[in-house]
Amino acid sequence: MSEHDFEPIRGLPGDLPKGEHLLWQGSPHWARLACDAFHVRAVALYFAVMLTWRTATAIGAGATPAKALLATLSVAPIAVLAVALLAFLGWLNARTTVYTITNKRVVLRFGTALTKAINLPFTIIESGSMKAFADGSGDVALTLKAPNTLAFLHLWPHVRPWRVAHPQPSFRSIKDASGVARILASAMKVEMQVEVAPMSVTEGSSRSIASSRAHPETAAA
Repeated sequence: MSEHDFEPIRGLPGDLPKGEHLLWQGSPHWARLACDAFHVRAVALYFAVMLTWRTATAIGAGATPAKALLATLSVAPIAVLAVALLAFLGWLNARTTVYTITNKRVVLRFGTALTKAINLPFTIIESGSMKAFADGSGDVALTLKAPNTLAFLHLWPHVRPWRVAHPQPSFRSIKDASGVARILASAMKVEMQVEVAPMSVTEGSSRSIASSRAHPETAAA
């Protein structure tokens, strides 16, 4: 039995109050999360270059191609283990993460060893932006109104990369990012009377999806 089996509603720390209802729930795609957040491809490329260099160096030092290849293969399991470990972390994080949009708020439930539930009412969300890729997957990032803030490490990997000074909680590596962004923008428009900007579905692009004019409150974690 999983610890999450005790949740009254999957992905939520408690029952929904009267007048609040679910609009969308989802989780990261584990392979995309492993590549985007845990940099599996970059690490695999690094080891490929290092192993090739090791082989070439051995041949340059006078070893036969067979011996050079054998010497390289003797350390290859380290590379395989490192890449497999990062892929496993991506899978584990995706498996234990649930993103939720209701008509009132956004909730991020995540954590492999210690479960966290981050509640973000629409009233503290200043704007949202989407980054989409060619396959339709992508990220939806949220900018919080000052003085609301959450620590980058507290959110990672469910945070926009490289925004350490002003962390942006994010739905990472979700399928149909543009569809999820539309759901969020529509919900914020109804609840908070916001202006909705066009969304981009271009490879690697990022575009604003909504901005709120409500008064700031405090994020609940």
